[in-house]
Formats: sequence, C-alpha cells, structure tokens
Amino acid sequence: MAAPRFVLALDQGTTSSRAIVFGDRGRKHALAQQEFRQHYPHPGWVEHDAADIWATQRATAERALAQAGLDRNELAAVGITNQRETLVLWERATSQPVGRAIVWQDRRTADDCARLKREGIEEMVTERTGLRLDPYFTASKLAWRLQSEPGLRERAERGEVLAGTIDSWLLWNLTGGKVHATDASNASRTLLFNLQRGDWDDELLKVFGVPRAMLPEVRDSAGEFGVVADGLPGAGVPIAGMAGDQQAALFGQACFEPGMAKNTYGTGCFLLLQTGEEMVRSQNNLLTTVAWRIGGKTEYAVEGSVFVAGAAVQWVRDELQLVKSAEELSELAGTVPDANGLVLVPAFTGLGAPYWDPFARGLAIGLTRGTSRAHLCRAVLESIALQSADLIAAMAKDSGLPLRELRVDGGAARSDVLMQLQADILQADVVRPAQVETTAFGAACLAGLGVGLWSSRDELAEMWESERRFSPQQTAEDVAGLQRDWSRAVERSRGWVEEA
Repeated sequence: MAAPRFVLALDQGTTSSRAIVFGDRGRKHALAQQEFRQHYPHPGWVEHDAADIWATQRATAERALAQAGLDRNELAAVGITNQRETLVLWERATSQPVGRAIVWQDRRTADDCARLKREGIEEMVTERTGLRLDPYFTASKLAWRLQSEPGLRERAERGEVLAGTIDSWLLWNLTGGKVHATDASNASRTLLFNLQRGDWDDELLKVFGVPRAMLPEVRDSAGEFGVVADGLPGAGVPIAGMAGDQQAALFGQACFEPGMAKNTYGTGCFLLLQTGEEMVRSQNNLLTTVAWRIGGKTEYAVEGSVFVAGAAVQWVRDELQLVKSAEELSELAGTVPDANGLVLVPAFTGLGAPYWDPFARGLAIGLTRGTSRAHLCRAVLESIALQSADLIAAMAKDSGLPLRELRVDGGAARSDVLMQLQADILQADVVRPAQVETTAFGAACLAGLGVGLWSSRDELAEMWESERRFSPQQTAEDVAGLQRDWSRAVERSRGWVEEA
C-alpha cells in the first residue's frame, strides 16, 4: 500500500469556511468554500452561530475530499487554521453552543477594557501576554459572558460549559467531543496566556474571572491533537497541525528566519514579522505574539492588526451595492489615477494597531460633486494599503531595519491595483506567491510536519515560489500627499463614540 501523501486543511475564516486538499509537493488538488451568516444585533456587536461554523466546515471538508477523489488511506493528516480571538462557549455533555460566538471584531467590551486600563493593570497584562487591553482579544468577551448570564459561571466552574476559540470548537467536533485543546499561537491571542511560561496565567484568569476548568489544554502547533471521529470526513485520520490564521500564513509563506515578514489581506489586514526565539517587545503599539511552537520550542513574531480591510470591499459590495464583486471594485479603481481627494477611514469597528482606538468610527472625507463610484473604489483600496503602511512604519521603528520585501497573501492580494498601490506607498517590493492559499497551506505544512510527511522546514521552503513581484512605480514624493491626507483623516475619525 502506498504511503498517504495528501493533507486536508480546514481554513475557518470570519465570513466563510474553506477546505483545501494539498499534495506532498504543496500543490492544491481541491477546494470548497461556503459563506455563513453574520449577525449584528447592536451597533459594534458582531456574532456568529457556532453551529453554522461547524456545519459549513464539515460540508466543505466533505466536498473537497470528494473533489480530490481520495481514498481514506491516501490522506496523511488534517490541519486546522482559524479566525482568531473569536469566543465560543458550548456544553460538554451535548456539544451544543451556549449562545452565539462573539467575533474578534466585536466592540461590546470597549468600556470594560477602558475601566481596566483606568485601574492600572494594562502594563501587567502587556508584560505577560504581549497584547493590549482591547475588546479585540478573547478574555474581555469571555468575562462579559460570565458576568451577564446568570448561572453560567457556576456551570463553567463545574466543567459543564467549555470555552475556546474557533480552533478548539472545530477540534472538539472533529474528535467527537474527546479533545478540548488549542495550540500556543491561538492561546497567545486570548489575553490569558503567559508568553514566558507558555500556559494560562492564574493572575490573569483572576482579573477576568475565568475558571480554568473551562479552558482548553495548550499544545504544540505541530503534533497529534487526536483523530477524526467515525462518520466525519477523513474519519480515522490524525489531526496534526493547528495555528491561528495569521501565524499559519506566516508559516505558509516560509517566513522561517528572523526578519522575514508577510501581510495577509483578508477581512482584516495582518502584518507579522518573524523574530525567532527572541521575544521582541514593541515600543510602537504593536503586539508580541507566538508564531508557533514546534517540538516544545516557541518562536515569536511582532504583529500589527488592521480590523477592516477586505471587509471594506464587502461593505461597498453588500451594503452600498455599488459593485457586484471584489474583482469589479478593483477594475473600477484601476480606471482612475487617484481617488480625486477622497479619503476613506474604514474604522467601522474602531482602529487597531498602531492606534488602538475602539471608539473610532468610519469616515469618508474629501467628497465633492465630482466624486464618482470609481473614486470611492479607489479610496477603499488606498485605505487598505495605507493602514498596512502604518503597521510597517511602526515595525521598522521597532526592528531598526528598513523593509526591503513584503510577502503577501489573502483574497485582496489578488488585486493587482492594490498590490501596486502597496508597493508605491511602501517604496518597497511586494511579492505575491504562486501559492496564494498560504493560510491553509501553512496549516497543511504544520500537519504534514506533525506526521512526518515533510521532514524539515528546508523542504517546505523549497516549495515556496513567487508568482509576481510589484516594484514601486511612483516616487516617495508622489505618494507623500496621500499619506499626509490619510493621517489627517485618521485623526478626525478617532474618539467618535464617547466613552461611558
């Protein structure tokens, strides 16, 4: 019997669930994707139905495996990557969700985080977790659930109700309720994980009022997490890799050496700089996070997070209904040389790094009678590139090194107009890989390492190939005015919602 040589990657994102089958040389053999409903019950609140997430992820796994036409013995492993920070609660006995999942974009705990800052604990939190006191992260969401729902804390203390991020929720369902675990990269996004100790922090659990009994076990990012339960797609196959989506993309981009950077253009925009075993503490409002933990050895990254990137494209498509697709938006943006003075700050759920202002809101300024649909589309793409440039400038200050090359991925990275804008604004080369599914591929690589399908990172690095390199076509002077107007607009968007 031939050795199994395929990996199934489950890529659970903010707006859709995807499943991709990769071969032993990293080639994509099949892909299935399914969107699911977003819930906005109040301004600033964003929720998902966790049952929808599991149902769509299971359905896409079934379709991808069917498309690939694989026998069970040809599948070596399953890898999981996921939207990070989103909180799911479920019953241990029934595996049913307890309420809706609170999404990473949700801002309902902004006042709670502001109160904790006033109490003076942010320095301690940042020192232990590498993060900021912000509603973005999981802990304040979990504290809110435990405080707002009678009897929930008591049930959690008895171990009847479990909590986890999306990776843990998928793992629980895939193993038929046998394994409650997460990996170090996802754990490091919760505000409850001590970076130096590599485990949950008792003092932080006390600050947020979280019972340890409800939390998952923290494991390495590559290694066996259990096996897929009978009756599910891939039954009997080991689940051997797990990482949050941005860390998985860093791995999938073969950023294995300190100083290598990637930017993912998805619902949000996420820039990570690999720092190896050195835990770099940002002085410019960026985050220190676990990149991955393999063989018990932790490697770190500095990260900047933009909350709204591709989501701004969806807003134009779905709410404004000015275009029918992201491709149409990109094409329209390419028909004009600039946005004709229009600046869009898509702070729909506040501003992430380097501003960290949950009270900011979206703003469009510079509108004139001559502003057209194409100008708005151009302003959307400019907002994505300019937000990313803010992160890269902060990262350069932290590292002391100028950016020479940026590896890119994510759905919006398919836009040639956006990638050229990014190269012009950065005054650096932007490199798009041949394998654009880098997030899912990173999960597949971790799973493949976990079962020995691939022997080393060197072997994985050899599979990485460039598809196109975008070099600056404008000078720094050409884009200076755009950057200046962007900074002015950002300042006008900040603090719009009054703090309670």
